[in-house]
Amino acid sequence: MDALSEVLREVHLTGGVFLHAEFNAPWCITVQVTHEHCGPVLGGSSHLIPYHYVVEGIMHVQVEGGEAAVLRAGEILLLPRNDRHTMGSDLALPPASAGELIQRSSSGGLASIRHGGDGAGARMICGFLACDDFDGNPMLSALPSSLTLDVESGDGADWIRSTFRYAAAEVGAGRPGSEAVLVKLSEVLFVEAVRRHAQSLPPNETGWLAGLRDPHIARALALLHRDCAREWTLDEIGREVGLSRSVLADRFARLIGLPPMQYLAGCRMQLAARKLRESQASLARIAEAVGYESEAAFSRAFKKTFGAAPATWRRVQG
Repeated sequence: MDALSEVLREVHLTGGVFLHAEFNAPWCITVQVTHEHCGPVLGGSSHLIPYHYVVEGIMHVQVEGGEAAVLRAGEILLLPRNDRHTMGSDLALPPASAGELIQRSSSGGLASIRHGGDGAGARMICGFLACDDFDGNPMLSALPSSLTLDVESGDGADWIRSTFRYAAAEVGAGRPGSEAVLVKLSEVLFVEAVRRHAQSLPPNETGWLAGLRDPHIARALALLHRDCAREWTLDEIGREVGLSRSVLADRFARLIGLPPMQYLAGCRMQLAARKLRESQASLARIAEAVGYESEAAFSRAFKKTFGAAPATWRRVQG
């Protein structure tokens, strides 16, 4: 049982690939991925997590408000908050808008960009992961503005590298079919990037991602997300994860920032909101599905969290 996988399952993370870009120095672009860029492969998800996979060459990148960095072939930049960012051979150049450079494919394939001068070349594949309820998800909201993953190193590097390179080469050559491979692989790579980020946090770091490094707290998180409707008690959770009630409560609150039962209540509310948004189930059925014995108790808790009664909130969302 894996806390990270459980949380990602809840947000229905989906992937897509929408752009193949080729550049030659000197070049510089400013980028913010929109739903329009992703087109028909997006679906109905509300939040985008774009990524850029550098197939060839070197490029500089600076996320708005952050420091400049260098991306090399084999590295992936993920932007969990979809912040505006600048990329180029030289970030001091006046940037062109990436959105204005995109060329749509008449055959329904990937869009493309070809831009720059006649200097050193660089090439990347751009994709996205999409989800709903970004702010309400404890893991996603804890992520930094950017994550960089080197597919050339780490566990599973050989198959990740070879699969991504092959699929990217197929896409770049205009051959159909490999987009589906990149879509699924992008989801795997996102999970790997989050895992590596969590492992790199300082020893005294707190927060949801830091909790993943504590095997007891990570298991507790997985339990609560897997079955938030269960009538959990601190004693039961402690027995499941191998900690006493008091140690569990102290360690959970210190790392996660909330007592376990308060965290559980939040999980229930997020699940309830998703069910209200995505289904036509009755309030009584949703109340039962998220662990409330009565519709009235559920409605009180929901209004306290979201500021509106469940029925009202559902109408606004629709």
